[in-house]
Amino acid sequence: MAVSKIILFYVFAPLPDPDALRLWQRDLCESLGLRGRILLSAQGINATLGGELDAVKKYLRKTREYPAFKGVDVKWSEGSGLDAAGRSLDFPRLSVKVRDEIVSFGAPDELVVDDRGVVGGGTRLSPPELHALVDQQRLAGDDVVFFDGRNAFEAQIGQFEGAVVPSVANTREFVAELDSGAYDHLKDKPVVTYCTGGIRCEVLSSLMVSRGFSNVYQLDGGIVRYGETYGDAGLWKGSLYVFDDRMSVDFTPDARPIGSCVHCRASTSHMQNCADLACRTQLVVCAACSSTTTVSCEFHTALATP
Repeated sequence: MAVSKIILFYVFAPLPDPDALRLWQRDLCESLGLRGRILLSAQGINATLGGELDAVKKYLRKTREYPAFKGVDVKWSEGSGLDAAGRSLDFPRLSVKVRDEIVSFGAPDELVVDDRGVVGGGTRLSPPELHALVDQQRLAGDDVVFFDGRNAFEAQIGQFEGAVVPSVANTREFVAELDSGAYDHLKDKPVVTYCTGGIRCEVLSSLMVSRGFSNVYQLDGGIVRYGETYGDAGLWKGSLYVFDDRMSVDFTPDARPIGSCVHCRASTSHMQNCADLACRTQLVVCAACSSTTTVSCEFHTALATP
């Protein structure tokens, strides 16, 4: 039986000709029947792809032949399945594009990249090193500040316990949020940035360091790698939002939902698009209400208004 897999990876490295790489990556993925999204820039590559296991393995072998991508760190997860042609059910199409940034903070000129990756970012912490830092701080009578580097809606169904969740609707809002001074009181504290697979924190941690945060870390491999290591037995609570048709994933069957349905307030990790087709907002909606109720941001706003 064919097995469906999804891979997530990124590489920060100077790429002299991202347009040529776009054509190569597009043709390679099409030849293997892979779907998903690849973004390329002069600073690197960011990819999420799904397809049949052997096709994904062939893709990685070919991609690693390019010198800058030789040591790429890949996160794997289970796909929802394959269609009759062997293509991933989790992605509607393949998109391969060149952008100014491979993660859109709106600050391409602030990011410095060399052959070793992002220059001036936070100190990387593996999941065990993160736990060691938390224990060390607690023994000293202090706490580590977890700083969520994702869009605020993602944290509604999963986050690290006690995390600071900036009120941002998209990644481009982080620069203004940092420059507002709202988090200046954290500049002398140990701050651990985290995000889905680690890429947003590569940039976010460097932006924080350049703004005077003196003790910045980044969770290496992101929430995905932490979940692979500790499942639901660590500091992570809830489910992980993902940007494909799965919408969310759990690390173990024991995951306890922390989200609350906007309609009935039931505990859930299920998310769906706003019913207004012109709206891009994601709402937490339980499966029962999703099948029986039309839920939109207008309804959500009315519900929250005293």
